[in-house]
Amino acid sequence: MFTGIVSAIGRLREASRPTATNDARFVIEVPVRNERWNDLASIALGASISCSGCCLTVVEAGADWFAVDVSGETLSKTTLGSWAPGAPVNLERALRMGDELGGHVVSGHVDGVGHVVSVQPESGSTRWRFAVPRALARFIAPKGSVAINGVSLTVNEVDGVEFGVNIIPHTELVTSFGTLAVGDAVNIEIDMLARYVARLAEFS
Repeated sequence: MFTGIVSAIGRLREASRPTATNDARFVIEVPVRNERWNDLASIALGASISCSGCCLTVVEAGADWFAVDVSGETLSKTTLGSWAPGAPVNLERALRMGDELGGHVVSGHVDGVGHVVSVQPESGSTRWRFAVPRALARFIAPKGSVAINGVSLTVNEVDGVEFGVNIIPHTELVTSFGTLAVGDAVNIEIDMLARYVARLAEFS
């Protein structure tokens, strides 16, 4: 489990795709160090890391990098299939018992791909609007939570399949939001609570 609070921006160093399968192996470099990333070589094999919203399993690690295997299913259902070397990657280590829950409960299971509709300065922040597949739109509510590329955000307003959020300068600086533009695809994870409430309503 994760919180949607990105702790480092990594870069895709290498992407290899065996010809016999649709899967891939990504090598992700972590140039930014803090208390959660000070010794990558000590990361246990099998550990979970959120990579721009996708929960991936570490299969190898070095001094400033780690490798993950990505299934063909994940490549086809998320933005990862379009990643190229140099792409920024929002990173979050798995939640530990006792950690501060600064965002909201995020599973790292991407529900779908949305895209940036508009970006407008608004006072000291930036108003972003996104469009999502219609099947996901019903799970997004004003003042609810949503994870975009692994970043926990609060929804301002919803209009059909579009919704808006405000991004403060700090968030743009410490995540990949600073590199996004209108039309870019993003990984969307709806609020876990909304998913279960909708499911229960089907049987009420």
